[in-house]
Amino acid sequence: MYILVKGLEDYMLPCVNKKLFGFECMGCGLQRSALLLLQGDLSGAFLMYPAIYTLIALFGFILINSFKNFKNGSKIIAILAITNVAVIILSYLLKLYFK
Repeated sequence: MYILVKGLEDYMLPCVNKKLFGFECMGCGLQRSALLLLQGDLSGAFLMYPAIYTLIALFGFILINSFKNFKNGSKIIAILAITNVAVIILSYLLKLYFK
């Protein structure tokens, strides 16, 4: 498994925003964070892209809700999406401020 995950580094997409404008976008670090998560480095994945876990929760709930419709599923998805956007924006601003 480690060899398969290690080979994925060669296929990561570069950040077009960073190449064109010279600064990172709000999604920078997501691919590397997912790779760290696959390698089992949970804290490293969080430090690379803090919204990785809220994204997993959001997409996981959307997937589960597509098979079993929950009574308040749309409200839960909206709350998870708003939380996710807030975490992405906050972590991006912190990254810009402390870099």
